[in-house]
Amino acid sequence: MSLNIALSGLGAAQKDMNTTSNNIANANTYGFKESRAEFGDVYSASIFSNTKTTTGGGVQTALVAQQFHEGSSIYTNNPLDLRVSGNGFFAVTDDPLVAQDNYLTRNGSFHLDKDNNIVNAEGQYLLGYNVDNETQQVGSFEPKSMNVPDQFGQPKSSQNIDVGLNLPAAAPEKSPAAFDYNDPATYNKATSSTVFDSLGQPYKMTSYYVKSNAAPNTWAVYYTITDSNGEQPIDISTGDVSSASGHGGHTVSFNTDGSVNTVNSGNPVVSETFNSAGISMNGADDTQTLNINYDEPTQYAAPFELRKFSEDGATTGYLAKVDIDARGTIMASYSNGENVALGRVALVRVPNEQGLSQTGNTQWKVTTTSGDAVYGEGMTGAFGRIKSGTIEQSNIDMTQELVDLITAQRNFQANSRSLEVGNQMQQTILQLR
Repeated sequence: MSLNIALSGLGAAQKDMNTTSNNIANANTYGFKESRAEFGDVYSASIFSNTKTTTGGGVQTALVAQQFHEGSSIYTNNPLDLRVSGNGFFAVTDDPLVAQDNYLTRNGSFHLDKDNNIVNAEGQYLLGYNVDNETQQVGSFEPKSMNVPDQFGQPKSSQNIDVGLNLPAAAPEKSPAAFDYNDPATYNKATSSTVFDSLGQPYKMTSYYVKSNAAPNTWAVYYTITDSNGEQPIDISTGDVSSASGHGGHTVSFNTDGSVNTVNSGNPVVSETFNSAGISMNGADDTQTLNINYDEPTQYAAPFELRKFSEDGATTGYLAKVDIDARGTIMASYSNGENVALGRVALVRVPNEQGLSQTGNTQWKVTTTSGDAVYGEGMTGAFGRIKSGTIEQSNIDMTQELVDLITAQRNFQANSRSLEVGNQMQQTILQLR
């Protein structure tokens, strides 16, 4: 009997050492949760035994329980490195078409694969939800794999331009008829911006402002478009002013308090077609015109200031960067200036974390013991916040693990000694004459 008790003690000490060694081995494994071997005594009795004098039968392993407290953080320069600060697991799947068959993990080390899917080191897909790009609200908590397109948007030609500016009242007067965009002495101010054609090709549009000497508080405005052949004048189709070279513009007049009186040729001011202006379009729609709307321009005793210039054209955007906020919203910025909410990282929790089944790779599966998975998003309900550019390290306390290892070693030695003494006792009995 004593030999069996000592043998069970050896097994328990070995289990304790194995558990502690595994913790130490995974000290640098991201998202790893330490385990703790828990033991129970073996005791049996019957109606024919005296419970007051019955000894136990040894020890057995009751449970190897994982401890899900948080590990410390390691900061990286990768915005796709994520950690959950608080409750919740990331959900990953082997097959994006079967998103419900997923694994839970606290290892948030992710990257983009060749198809721009967000995946982990095992190639599993990170799951999230679709969001409305305007309201950034989750429409459905049905998980799906997250993808970051490397291009966004179809080309759109510039049609409408809104301009808000202040023209300096103290600017010297010049002759609108003498305007020449190649001669800076013939105009007071100029500003440039980019417009696009139907193929998304960019052009520099330059606006020139000439304070007129022909009428008080009046400015003449001329426009040019720069294509592959250089700077080309583009006329205002119903302009009321013209340079000596025939470049047609329009005028803007102001009241004595600096407020706008009228924008001649209408508001918006309409340009001639790009075809009429002789712009090289490379196959784009050459019937394109520009509608230039002046939004409360002023003439104050202040420097020239362009307060507003917005146009509705766009070219195809290429992925510039990815950001993920505390709620898990994946925001992609593109080279065309578009910022798009692509989705929101899914977080999952279960009623009983100890009931999760380990599968390796710092991942777990939901079981009947853990309870059903509850899907949600960061910073809502019981879910924690998501930190981008940060990875959760293992929650191993190396000092405590080394102490536990020494303790397990001592227990093993003590049980070995108990086994040795039991063996000596049996040898003594066998040698009796």
